[in-house]
Amino acid sequence: MSKRKKKIVCLGGGNAMPKAVLMGLKKYPVKISAICAMLDSGGSSGRLRKDYKIVSPGDIKRAFIALANTSPAIAELFDYRFQVGELKGHSFANLFITALELATNDYEKTIKEVSKILNVQHQVLPVTLDKANLYAILENGKIISGETNIDIPKHNGRLKIKKVFLKPKAKAYPRALETIKKADLIIIGPGDLYSSLAQILLTKGIPEAIEKSKGKSVYICNLMTKHGETNNFTVLDFVKEIEKYLKKELDYVIYNNFVPNKEIIRKYRKKHPELLKLVEINKDLPIEKFIGKNLLLKSLIEHDPKKLAKTIISLCK
Repeated sequence: MSKRKKKIVCLGGGNAMPKAVLMGLKKYPVKISAICAMLDSGGSSGRLRKDYKIVSPGDIKRAFIALANTSPAIAELFDYRFQVGELKGHSFANLFITALELATNDYEKTIKEVSKILNVQHQVLPVTLDKANLYAILENGKIISGETNIDIPKHNGRLKIKKVFLKPKAKAYPRALETIKKADLIIIGPGDLYSSLAQILLTKGIPEAIEKSKGKSVYICNLMTKHGETNNFTVLDFVKEIEKYLKKELDYVIYNNFVPNKEIIRKYRKKHPELLKLVEINKDLPIEKFIGKNLLLKSLIEHDPKKLAKTIISLCK
């Protein structure tokens, strides 16, 4: 690795990208930029979005917490979720980010102030500030709206998603585009294919910025398939779907090739009934593009941040 810190841009939402990618990469001498999904329509984020007409704070909150370099008490405060009363379900971080945005009426200032409080040494950005909605067309022609409603199994059974789109169209946050263009490595995922990753790649300007960037594009494949969203998907199926939204083919794909014992899988599926099975690995994947490794935490079907970060860093040539 050269003396200049490599610039790694991470695109995603939900829990997987912050927990697996950001927390692993921040141990290395690299410059990280997290570009987060902003269309969460459920839970605390959905309530705040509806009441105050703001962009959803949930995904960007997770990135801030993952990259925080502060006392454990402050990190725990931001991650605290109220359990009773009118605030039940709200996280302190969601309320704080919302209040700061309303008080300043300046989102740029909001994210800078949160970074200072949490002593974030990297960059956290929204993918867009436009208040769009995510829609999905199912294989029977039915249209459902809202990121949370699209998140299976909330739309009943195993109807596959045929297509997703944003309405109205969303334009990318300018600093997000500048950051992608200057990146050495662009990480996509892991995360829900449609309700997390596709909504980012549908944002106007993002695919074009990835195409023009000097950085290599890397997709981190999900570990398991999901009811309705990715029934029976293989690694190649995930890749083909991601590449539909891009202006070029991915440079690399990182996937897990370790199969834990059946008891671990059974326990995990019992806890997460929406998840079906481990993503199947296609035969004869070209090793120049597809990088298969044991990426799992011990006795869990979750990405190990250390293993994943080590694999990502190996691509920073």
